[in-house]
Amino acid sequence: MLEYKIVLGVIATIIAFVSYIPYFHDIFNGKTKPHAFSWFVWAILTAIAFVAQVVKNGGAGAWVTGFSALVCLIISILAFVKGTRDFPLVDWLCLIASFAAMGLWAYTNDPTLSIILITITDTVAFIPTFRKGYHKPHEETITTFGLASLKWLIALFALDSLAFVNWFYTGSLILANGIFVIMVLVRRKQLKKPQRTNPV
Repeated sequence: MLEYKIVLGVIATIIAFVSYIPYFHDIFNGKTKPHAFSWFVWAILTAIAFVAQVVKNGGAGAWVTGFSALVCLIISILAFVKGTRDFPLVDWLCLIASFAAMGLWAYTNDPTLSIILITITDTVAFIPTFRKGYHKPHEETITTFGLASLKWLIALFALDSLAFVNWFYTGSLILANGIFVIMVLVRRKQLKKPQRTNPV
C-alpha cells in the first residue's frame, strides 16, 4: 500500500511538472498572461497547505503540493512582469478578501476551520483569473489547468491520511481547475461564432 501511494505521488508530481511546461512557454511567447493577484495568493496558500499536509501525515500525496507551491511563486513573479496589467476594482477587492481570510486563518487553532478558510481564500483568489479567462479566453493555457485537475485527483489518492484537512483543499482544486477549463473552452467557442449583422 505504501509503495502504491509513493508511485501515485511521483506520477502526480511528474504531471505537475509537465503541465507547467506549456504555461511557461506561452508566458515567454506572450500568448498567456497570468493574473499576478491569483498566482501570488495561490503560492502562499499552496505553501500553507503543503505544511499542513506534512504535519497531518499527508505522505507522498503532499509532494505535488510542495512542488506546486514553488512553481506558483515563480509564476506570480513572472506575472507582475509579463502578465496582465488590467486590475479593476473587483480584482483588488478579491485580493483584499484573500488576505483578510488568511488573517483569520492565522488566528485560528482549529485545523478544520483553517483548511476551510484556505479553501475559501483560494476560491476568491481564482475570481480575477476567472474574470480574465471569461473576457480573454485565448490568454490562458487550458492544458495546464486541465492537467492540474488531474494531478490533484491523483494526489488525492496518494495521501496517506484522508483526514478532512488533507482532502478538502485538494478536492476543491480538482473542481475549480476543471470548471475553469470548461468555461474557457465554452467562451472560445462562443467568440468564434460569426457576429450577426443587421440587414441594410
